[in-house]
Amino acid sequence: MFKKILIANRGEIACRVIKTARKMGIKTVAVYSEADKDALHVEMADEAVFIGPPPTAQSYLVIDRILQACKDTGAEAVHPGYGFLSERPAFCEALEKEGIVFIGPKVKAIDAMGDKITSKKLAKEAGVSTVPGYTEVIKDTKEAVEIASGIGYPVMIKASAGGGGKGMRIAWNDAECADGFERATNEARSSFGDDRVFIEKYIEEPRHIEIQVLGDSHGNIVYLGERECSLQRRHQKVIEEAPSPFLDEATRKAMGEQAVALSRAVDYQSAGTVEFIVDAKRNFYFLEMNTRLQVEHPVTEYVTGLDLVEQMIRVAAGEKLSFTQEDVKLKGWAIEARVYAEDPFRNFLPSIGRLVKYMPPKESDVVRVDTGIYEGSEVSMYYDPMIAKLITYGSTRDRAIAHMRDALNEFFIRGVQHNISFLAALMVHTRFMTGRISTNMIAEEYPQGFHASDVPHDDPALLISVAAFIHRRYMDRAAQTSGQLLGHERKVGNDWVVLMGGQQHPVHVDPADGGYDVVYMGETYQVRSDWQFGYPLFKGTLNGTEICIQVERRDMIYRLFHWGSQADMMVLSPRIADLQALMPVKAPPDLSKFLLSPMPGLLTKVAVVVGQEVKAGEELAVIEAMKMENVLRAEQDAKVAKVMAAPGDSLAVDQAIIEFE
Repeated sequence: MFKKILIANRGEIACRVIKTARKMGIKTVAVYSEADKDALHVEMADEAVFIGPPPTAQSYLVIDRILQACKDTGAEAVHPGYGFLSERPAFCEALEKEGIVFIGPKVKAIDAMGDKITSKKLAKEAGVSTVPGYTEVIKDTKEAVEIASGIGYPVMIKASAGGGGKGMRIAWNDAECADGFERATNEARSSFGDDRVFIEKYIEEPRHIEIQVLGDSHGNIVYLGERECSLQRRHQKVIEEAPSPFLDEATRKAMGEQAVALSRAVDYQSAGTVEFIVDAKRNFYFLEMNTRLQVEHPVTEYVTGLDLVEQMIRVAAGEKLSFTQEDVKLKGWAIEARVYAEDPFRNFLPSIGRLVKYMPPKESDVVRVDTGIYEGSEVSMYYDPMIAKLITYGSTRDRAIAHMRDALNEFFIRGVQHNISFLAALMVHTRFMTGRISTNMIAEEYPQGFHASDVPHDDPALLISVAAFIHRRYMDRAAQTSGQLLGHERKVGNDWVVLMGGQQHPVHVDPADGGYDVVYMGETYQVRSDWQFGYPLFKGTLNGTEICIQVERRDMIYRLFHWGSQADMMVLSPRIADLQALMPVKAPPDLSKFLLSPMPGLLTKVAVVVGQEVKAGEELAVIEAMKMENVLRAEQDAKVAKVMAAPGDSLAVDQAIIEFE
C-alpha cells in the first residue's frame, strides 16, 4: 500500500480524499494556488505545496508543477479528484513516465471515453444502447443546421470534450441551432481548449440515471447500482439520489450489465460512471462515461456501505476487489443536495465573497456534509461556487427526504448568497416527493425563475409564534436592564401584533416555564426553548414537537427561515402597529433605463454602440462567469444613449453597462 499520496485538486473533493487516506494510514500532500493558501484542504493535509497564481491554467492545470510537487514530497501516487486533470490522458502519461501511480483508470480508458464522439462509437460496438445522432466533427454553423434538420428537432448540441453543462445547448429550430452551435463552440473552446461539438436527438421527458462501476487490474468489474440525477438546472445537477425511484429491477440489471460491458471494452480499472438518459417507457441510451470519481458518489457509498475513494486507492495499488457482483446489495435510500454560492432569487446568479458565518448541520449516521470551506473562507471568482454537498440517509426515501429537510433548516450561511431556499423547496415539491421527475422539471415548474412566493410556509402560525417568543424575550431583557428607578420598573405587555407579508397578526404572549404560551387566532402555541440572544438557530419545541428555525435580527425586523420559506417580520405593540400602517412607502429608484450586470463576471462583448436603436430580444452584451457565457438581451425596444463599460472589464453585481434614452 502507498505511504504517501498527493491530491491534485482543491476544495471539498480534496478534503474528501484526505479523510479516507487518513483512515487508511496514508500521508497526504495538498497543492494550492495563491487564492487557496488558507483553504481547508491545505490545513487538513500532512504537507502542502504552492503551485501558482489563482487562474487554473496557471496552477491546478499545470502538469509540470504537480509532477514537481510529487518529486519534492516523495508522493508515490496521485488522486486527481474530479475536474482539473482528472480526465487528461497527458497527465496520466506524465505520471507514468516518472514512476508515479495515477489513482484512476489507465490512459486507454480515459482517452477513449474522454471524447464523446469516440465513446459513442465504442458504446455501439460494445452493444450499448445509444441516442440517434451525428457523431462526426461539424465544421460550421450551416452544416450544424443541416444535420439538426435531418435528425429532427429538438436536438442537443454538445461539446465533444465537455462536461458539467458547459458547451451544451438545446435547439428547437434552425435559428436556435445556429445560435446554440456558436455558443457551445465558444464555451467548449474557453472551458476545454477543444471547440468540437456534435449533435444528437434530444429525448423529451428524459431522466438522467447513471451507473457506478468499479474495476480492478485483475479483470474484475462490477456495477454498484444507479444514481438518479434528473433534477438539473441548465444541465447542472442539483439533487441526486440512490437508488432511482423510477427503475425496476430488470431495467437496473440491464443498465448495469451494459455499463460493465462498456467498461470491459476499454479494460476499465478504478471507479467510473456510465451515464444514461432514460425515457418515460424506461428505454435507456448511453450518454457518456466519466472516468473519474463523481461529485455525487456519497449517495452510492451510503446505500452500498463502500468507500469508493478507498476502493480506488486499493485498485491503484494492485489489489483485487474483495467482493463480487452477487455481494453488492443496495440498502436504504440516500439523497445529496449541492449547496452553491448563488442567488436563487436572482436567476441563480453566482455569488462571491467571504463566509462571515458558516454553520453546517451536525453530522451523524444519517447526515453527512462534504465541504472544503470553513467560517471565514472566501468563495472566489476563479473556481466552482460549490460550498458543500449535504447528504442524508434513511431506511426509506421518505425518511431520507425528512432528514434532508431538517438538515437544510440547520444549514446557516451568511456572507454570500446561497441556494438553500431552492433546495428546501424542491424537497417538498409534489413531483419530487412522488418521484415524478425529469431533467426538465425545474424549467417546467419554475419557468419565470425561482421566487419567494414559490415556497409559502405551510404553517404560518409556527413562524408567528416563534417571532412573538423572540421579541418578548428581548423585551423582558430590556425591562430588567440597570438604571431603572425602584418602583418604576418597565412593564412588558402581553398583547402584540406580528407584521408579516403586509398583514397584521394579533397575538397574546404569556410567560411559561421554559418559554412562552402564544395565543394566536384562538389557538395556544406552547413555545419552549433555551434560545440565547444573537444565536442564529432557534431550537426548541412547539406544542411538544421539535423545531429548528434560522433567525436574524435586523434593527426592528426579525428574519426567519424554515423549510425554504423566508419571512421578514416585525413585532409591535397594537398602537405602534396602527401607526406603522399609516407610514408612506418609499418608492425604489427607477433603473429601467440601464442595463445592469446581473452577476460578477468578465464583460467579453458589447454588441451595440451609442445611438443604435435596438429591438426587444436583441443581443446587447455577453458576460463570462464561472466559464459560462451569459448573453444579455434587450427587454424592450430602446435607443442606446451611453456605453458605460468595455470588453475586458471585470463587472460587479448591478454595475451599469449601458444607458438607454
